[in-house]
Amino acid sequence: MPEVTKEVVLEKLRTVRGPGMEGNIVDLGLVSDVFISDGKAYFSITVPAERAKELEPMRAAAERVVRDIPGITAAMVALTADRKAAAGSAPVQRPQPQAPSHAGHAHAPRPAGGPPAKAGIPGVGAIIAVASGKGGVGKSTTSVNLALALKANGLKVGLLDADIYGPSMPRLLKISGRPQQIEGRLIRPMENYGLKVMSMGFLVDEEVAMIWRGPMIQSALLQMLREVAWGDLDVLVVDMPPGTGDAQLTMAQQVPLAGAVIVSTPQDLALIDARKGLAMFRKVEVPVLGIVENMSYFIAPDTGKRYDIFGHGGARKEAERIGVPFLGEVPLTMGIRETSDAGTPLVASEPAGEIARVYRDIATKVWEQVSATREDKSRAAPTIVFE
Repeated sequence: MPEVTKEVVLEKLRTVRGPGMEGNIVDLGLVSDVFISDGKAYFSITVPAERAKELEPMRAAAERVVRDIPGITAAMVALTADRKAAAGSAPVQRPQPQAPSHAGHAHAPRPAGGPPAKAGIPGVGAIIAVASGKGGVGKSTTSVNLALALKANGLKVGLLDADIYGPSMPRLLKISGRPQQIEGRLIRPMENYGLKVMSMGFLVDEEVAMIWRGPMIQSALLQMLREVAWGDLDVLVVDMPPGTGDAQLTMAQQVPLAGAVIVSTPQDLALIDARKGLAMFRKVEVPVLGIVENMSYFIAPDTGKRYDIFGHGGARKEAERIGVPFLGEVPLTMGIRETSDAGTPLVASEPAGEIARVYRDIATKVWEQVSATREDKSRAAPTIVFE
């Protein structure tokens, strides 16, 4: 079957019109650049912000006609708010799927006049974000080993790679291949070391550059969360991209996060950026479960001598200063680097080792924080009486 081109997709989209529009969405200049990879088409449609809800059927129609093209297996379509056409109006609020309640994980009704309830993921008990203020601090390595440590502590665990631009889970967990689509629009997550894993890296070749605007990132993240057959999980660990951009805001504002773990190295520069991440989560009322000091110190393998290459103790002091738990120190070792490159994380490959013990201790503290946070929310939930 010949490869589907952007021109083929655009020609099909010329059959789509919105209510009150004099022309199709392509000729009106509403369709963004179309990106096609591995049989999946990605694009957005620009609309006035105040008409976003009204034009949702148009978005669905565009998705449907593209999905019907031979050679296209899926379409990911987002509405982009045209701010110029709606100056001062509220940002687009995309309709959110309502997750059915399931035993043990039902969300309490929100009080009248409160913020909109965030749709959860059926079967998933808690969602934990692992974040950092900047790149290069070992956040993804921490995410993988934290997820494996939670599993080693007896929990059923999934791992979502939310770094759209730089997905690393396929390499860190030595997983190759493509996820399989099952019933409906659900796809089956990949698995290794007993973890269920989803990443954009499974859907797009490693060399492909992802050049997406905010709404595309939002759509991709929410689909990877809600259209994946996660099954019954105690916890889903989300490896966030570094910084405080679109992906972080999407997760914080639209997903019921149980809390966030902040990863930093000890030096002042990394801590400055970590504070931005802390501030963002607090602003959107996501509990900060604590701070991990990664690359905390280095033990020379030949002499056993300790070197504080990046300083030491900065993250602990920062946690004490702002009043959040300090979760632990992870040393910089050759083993962590080598096993990360090889896709054999230390918690899985050397479960009885010292580094695995450090991660399991961090996982224990994280889960204690999650459990305490849930208990507090349960106590604070209003009692609703029908008379």
